[in-house]
Amino acid sequence: MNTTAEFVIRHGYALLFVWVLAEQAALPIPSVPLLLVCGALVKSGHMHWAAVLGIGLAACLIADSAWFRIGRSRGGRVLRFLCRMALEPDSCVSQTENGLARYGVGILLVAKFIPGMNALAAPLAGSGGTNWIQFLLFDAAGAALWIGGWGAAGYVFGTQLDEIGAWAGRAGFRLFLSVVALLALWIAFKYFQRRRFLRKLSVARIPVEDLYRMLSSGEDVAIIDVRGKNANPRDPLPGALRIPLSELATRHTEVPRDRDIVLFCT
Repeated sequence: MNTTAEFVIRHGYALLFVWVLAEQAALPIPSVPLLLVCGALVKSGHMHWAAVLGIGLAACLIADSAWFRIGRSRGGRVLRFLCRMALEPDSCVSQTENGLARYGVGILLVAKFIPGMNALAAPLAGSGGTNWIQFLLFDAAGAALWIGGWGAAGYVFGTQLDEIGAWAGRAGFRLFLSVVALLALWIAFKYFQRRRFLRKLSVARIPVEDLYRMLSSGEDVAIIDVRGKNANPRDPLPGALRIPLSELATRHTEVPRDRDIVLFCT
């Protein structure tokens, strides 16, 4: 048995709870490898399937319920905070908003399988006014599918995982350095890609103060609120034309052509 599996056996279900809770709290700690190991240990009889599912589900619901409540009370501020932690924040909110607008609360069934959407689905559902009981039901079902899916994969491929662990143990420190180096290169690439994108985009952005001065001076400016359908209804933008970004292509005829246009997003 490889070292990782032995470590999980020794520390039991507490490790599973803390690890899953940390990931659902938006820390960059992927739980999938641990769920695969737990599935393999269920197959070998060292862990019980009901306990793995129940403890993982409890960790998900605690974190997601907290994010839901924060999203309900804080709205856009918590979303901006979460997006600053992402390497591609300009698209993370719109992707989740579009999913909620198209599929409703049912998007929670698959949100945990989609990178970027996992951390944002709960606060966006809260800020969009989703019913609390409905959120809990769909979130619990989605978490159960996520835990059960990866746990089942670990159960089915338990032997192969043990062989991979044994090979990784033989590779030792060289494998660890290789993984760290590849991860660092990927993060650096995404960081510089994002910085380049923001430099190109910065010329098209104006501060809120400049927009206020334009409106105060009487300039004829059209403001279009492109936030998704789940934007907090208690936070409207006075005088703006509301066209969610996902509908902009089909409602383009509503956009005035005879004046400057300012798009307002999250």
